[in-house]
Amino acid sequence: MSRTSKMRVVVLVSGGGTNLQALIDAVKQGEIPDTELVAVISNNAGAYALTRAEQAGIPGICLSPKNFETRALFNEELKRVIDSYQPDLIVLAGCLLQIPSALVEAYPNRIMNIHPALIPAFCGKSYYGLKVHEAALARGVKVSGATVHFVNAELDAGPIILQKAVEVREDDTPETLQKRIMVEAEWKLLPEAVKLAAEGRLSVDEKNHVHIVDAL
Repeated sequence: MSRTSKMRVVVLVSGGGTNLQALIDAVKQGEIPDTELVAVISNNAGAYALTRAEQAGIPGICLSPKNFETRALFNEELKRVIDSYQPDLIVLAGCLLQIPSALVEAYPNRIMNIHPALIPAFCGKSYYGLKVHEAALARGVKVSGATVHFVNAELDAGPIILQKAVEVREDDTPETLQKRIMVEAEWKLLPEAVKLAAEGRLSVDEKNHVHIVDAL
């Protein structure tokens, strides 16, 4: 991902946008070089993420499948809007939308997702939000964590970029585990993955394994 100008990033988010805020802060503080967050898109009009975008001076757009006659029409509009910003990278920062196959095909290994578990554990259909942490606690795991991966045609099955383990405590609830994983893993991993992309240091081999290239 080599460029002569700033890397353009579109962020998709469905809720409060704490991972979005981590990206906003990292870009503002210069921790992610040569990068611009050019748009924030949410499927939820009430998402606080849109407020975060407004406060940061980033265009915020609400696109909900509920406002379209068919899912196919929504998917077409979502891709059209994203394409209009000419992104180098698309980041799913707590996005509950199923990403259209046409979008995945148009941006191969250019769509990143953050998942609140150590993939392949507790991932795939129905594993989102607190449900992930409820499942982890029900299984009695001793560590959980977060994963940043590229998005492909299969849910939560794209090439893994970064992972970080987080201790599970005896007295954890889904809420306390969720917060600890956010603080100790998600808010660090996602900016780091975007930084690696901005520096052109990510490559994917024929086995769909991600390699981090040494900085020049």
